[in-house]
Amino acid sequence: MSSENGPGGGGGEGAPPEQLALIRESVRGARVPRAKPRTWRGAALAKELPVARVLVDKGVLHLDRYFDYAVPEELDADAQPGVRVRVRFGAGRHRVREGRREGGGLVDGFLVERRAESDYSGPLAALAQVVSPEPVLNEELLGLARAVADRYAGSLADVLQLAVPPRSARAERRPSPEPLPPPAAPDAGSWVRYEHGGAFLDSLVCGGAPRAVWNALPGPLWSEELARAVAATLASGRGALVVVPDGRAAARVDAALTTVLGEGRHALLTADAGPEKRYEQWLAVRRGSVRAVVGTRAAMFAPVRDLGLVAIWDDGDDSHSEPHAPQPHARDVLLLRAALDRCAFLLGGFSCTVEAAQLVESGWARPLAAGRDQVRRAAPLVRTVGDGDLARDEAARAARLPTLAWQVVREGLRHGPVLVQVPRRGYVPRLACVQCRAAARCGHCSGPLQGQDAGLLRCDWCGREEAAWHCPECGGFRLRAQIVGARRTAEELGRAFPAVPVRTSGREHVLDTVPGTPALVVSTPGAEPVAEGGYAAALLLDGWAMLGRPDLRAGEDALRRWIAAGALVRPQSERGTVVVVAEPTLRPVQALVRWDPVGHAVRELAERAELGFPPVSRMASLSGAPTAVAEFLGSAELPPDAEVLGPVPVPPTPPGRPRRPGAPPPGEHWERVLVRVPPGSGAALATALKHAMAARMARGSGEAARVRVRIDPPDIG
Repeated sequence: MSSENGPGGGGGEGAPPEQLALIRESVRGARVPRAKPRTWRGAALAKELPVARVLVDKGVLHLDRYFDYAVPEELDADAQPGVRVRVRFGAGRHRVREGRREGGGLVDGFLVERRAESDYSGPLAALAQVVSPEPVLNEELLGLARAVADRYAGSLADVLQLAVPPRSARAERRPSPEPLPPPAAPDAGSWVRYEHGGAFLDSLVCGGAPRAVWNALPGPLWSEELARAVAATLASGRGALVVVPDGRAAARVDAALTTVLGEGRHALLTADAGPEKRYEQWLAVRRGSVRAVVGTRAAMFAPVRDLGLVAIWDDGDDSHSEPHAPQPHARDVLLLRAALDRCAFLLGGFSCTVEAAQLVESGWARPLAAGRDQVRRAAPLVRTVGDGDLARDEAARAARLPTLAWQVVREGLRHGPVLVQVPRRGYVPRLACVQCRAAARCGHCSGPLQGQDAGLLRCDWCGREEAAWHCPECGGFRLRAQIVGARRTAEELGRAFPAVPVRTSGREHVLDTVPGTPALVVSTPGAEPVAEGGYAAALLLDGWAMLGRPDLRAGEDALRRWIAAGALVRPQSERGTVVVVAEPTLRPVQALVRWDPVGHAVRELAERAELGFPPVSRMASLSGAPTAVAEFLGSAELPPDAEVLGPVPVPPTPPGRPRRPGAPPPGEHWERVLVRVPPGSGAALATALKHAMAARMARGSGEAARVRVRIDPPDIG
């Protein structure tokens, strides 16, 4: 027994003499030191580099730095940079014994660096334990995590929780396979349909770092084209990373990579595989056994060696935005990786976001698109049904479906399945001009206007009331908030075609594929299954439900969802037809008819630049109790060019309903403030907000006084 335990600490009183003898013998044969294993009291230190710099997993901003610990000699071999460790954290200066700091709770961390001396002048605590000798954090991943934390005003520990998956001891014990030699350079395949598509692949094969925004043609070939880009990168001896929005898209790219590359050359990182399998795949990537990765959002941090290409598909999908702190977006993380690793970048999708258009507009990336002749051959025919058509259509008034939609569905069912896209419930329509449908916006900050109980209009950004609104487009004074058109028509379609099977795909049950036989497939946006041979027709209902959302991205998001559904329909040469129930004069509808998402994004970018909207400007949202938000703004040293918009009330959480991310707890009333800065001041804004949050945490502000900060919020109204 250790002397400090006292005479009765071992519980050996009253034991038989032979048992005491056995205890003494086991103590004499114990390894020195015989103290508690996680204090290493009296243990000798490592002879070389006895100081370990550790990042503790506390996740609080005022502790977002490294801490030095002593390395016991027995942990010297395993305590290498990048390994997981456990340390004692929280002991004060008064907890010092035999020159070592003791006490504090055990916390996890990462050993970042071994040093000969410490910058800290006081006594150091010793490493408590090396959890695993497997190095999981290299310099590249640490640098990327630090860049992401700085951009989003978060802590490095929070980013590493997203970047490094939880440990599985069984997965670590299994060796990874030997890496395969680089494959042969692939042929261009369907990339020849795009202008400069072959040149893009040739640059990847030669070790170049091209940066492109790819507007993919409709149809199922996009996954094969991504696989060929990965194969071209591997042929140059480098690695590749592809991030897709969901598991269904990951499975398609996985199958395409297996076809193009064969087995054993890539890893699939998705949550569907389970923690152990996913960690095993992640270790194979970190060890260099495989050089290509395809996965969902968390794969954006995959430690691919000699990274030569980062690619993201459908960057406008909400799934690419991480809900956990500091809430990074996969597109921005891959942009940081492309800059830090100086590798190629590919942003692809059927549609085009404003951020993608900005990359091309700034010259940072080049467009990668097909000619108009190719687009016409690949796209379906798009027809529209507006409010005027519905008003004149007797069938639409009786059955809530226009005659044109009935005809297209009936004709499509003769040749194959028909897709019916119905918006999700819960979209709140914004106010718009009755005559021209232009959104009603504030004259001060251009934020969306909302109606009040007293009939007044109030800005959802800056909170100002608008007493004399008129439409800047047509001069009208009347507003509308109701959605006009067909709604909730899946049941009517099923009754109208009783001999046709009806299948549904939505949040509760998402279908991956459907056969090419005649059927009605009713789906919510983003859950559309792929039909064998393509859909014969598609019906896009309740266009106003998507265009009427009180959000800056409503038009862009509606067009993206429509084009994603239309891309599953057969081309016009095979009688593929899409009917959208929305006002045909609206810009997103016109972009769908022309199949021109790039032109729509360019015009949106120009308008946002004129009004100072993201992505031209950088924004941050602050939400919390009114007094807490006011105190936070008073203490934050914002950049001189920062503009504060608000505060405005945050919609409360109804009792009994699940709390949405960023929403107030039930029964609490929050306010939100938007802080906007011009280009070039985004880093200064993030730094100021991070310092203000760290100061409040250091002062011990309670939960009620916390302020939720989000950089570049996806929904700003």
